[in-house]
Amino acid sequence: MEDYVSGGSLGMVGIIGAGTMGAGIALVCARRGRRVRLQDIKPEVLEAAQTYIGTVLSKDVAKGKISAEEKRSTHNLIELVQDMAALSSCSIVIEAIPENQELKRSVFARLTELCSSDALLLSNTSSLSITELAAGLPHPERIIGFHFFNPAPVMPLVEVIRGHKSADACVATARRFAEELGKVPVLAEDSPGFIVNRVARPYYNEALRIISDRVAKPEQIDRIMKQAGGFKMGPFELQDLIGLDVNLATTESVYTRFNHESRFKPSRIQQRMVQAGSLGRKTGEGFYSYDQ
Repeated sequence: MEDYVSGGSLGMVGIIGAGTMGAGIALVCARRGRRVRLQDIKPEVLEAAQTYIGTVLSKDVAKGKISAEEKRSTHNLIELVQDMAALSSCSIVIEAIPENQELKRSVFARLTELCSSDALLLSNTSSLSITELAAGLPHPERIIGFHFFNPAPVMPLVEVIRGHKSADACVATARRFAEELGKVPVLAEDSPGFIVNRVARPYYNEALRIISDRVAKPEQIDRIMKQAGGFKMGPFELQDLIGLDVNLATTESVYTRFNHESRFKPSRIQQRMVQAGSLGRKTGEGFYSYDQ
């Protein structure tokens, strides 16, 4: 396991899913000098990821944080690929696809066929059981939860989640890897929502109940939470940033896995907005409207 964090060719990181989280994680790894293969089956998603990474690095240059040469070298560390087979030589692979258990299980089943038997396989899931994702697969001891927060290049926390069969050595390696990326790892057991998303459900759900009861509007609640509560973002601004579909999927997962406890029940308001395609910043409209 020491080789996972030794750098060089053994340090190549594969990332599956080039959406908001996958692209952000790729940038985090490249900024720390890691070679990255960012995989997605959709060329338009890879193109958007390329644009996002370039934009962020250009802003770093404009702010004097890095030089133009450092921008080029960092960007060149990220290789975009469509075929998952290109990740076979990676010693660490991070899955960052939508929060769907069967989809994630199919990805890990494929990775166990492609990658070395001692490759470390990490899931960026925000709420799904690591034990269930690893169940029945070869070497379940090397499958670990590795949950970044949005936006990944900015947020310092990473939850490192131990499944029932996760090996101590693999958990320790995942923790060291998070530290190498400049993140603050927090060890969590395999409980629904882990730590942060379990705590966050009441923050979102009660705010949604307040607007459902017509006690206050989203902008009022956000303003109060920031000014009086000291939060960086209000619950509605944060949902728009994360994506209402992503937030709803996490709430539904926690609600189901806690046997439908009422405190975790998803909001009909959020459900209707997702059905309408009003997902927040990524669609230009959520609780707030966003121009291009």
